[in-house]
Amino acid sequence: MEQDNKWIKVVLHSSAYYLPILLPLLFMLLIDDSRVKSLSLQALLFQIVMSILIGISVVFSYVLIGIPFLIVFGLMGFIVPIIGIIRALQGEYWNYPIVGRWVK
Repeated sequence: MEQDNKWIKVVLHSSAYYLPILLPLLFMLLIDDSRVKSLSLQALLFQIVMSILIGISVVFSYVLIGIPFLIVFGLMGFIVPIIGIIRALQGEYWNYPIVGRWVK
């Protein structure tokens, strides 16, 4: 069962690139494993928080102060799911930064 969950976690982390809101929500509702549910909620909250932060950075980019934040948040939104994928392939449980402490 853990081997199946490993690939579910990989798909869940990689969903940030193709279905960032829908897939974690579906996994949270359809999968019974508590660790997968927790990770689904973390992925969902991470994508929502990153979308809000990138949106605010775009608005502030018009006065040039948001450009560094846009770069940092854009890189975070790209790199963090890759770290999650690598950790899932190694069989490790990994919490998302920012929201991982809120959800257990």
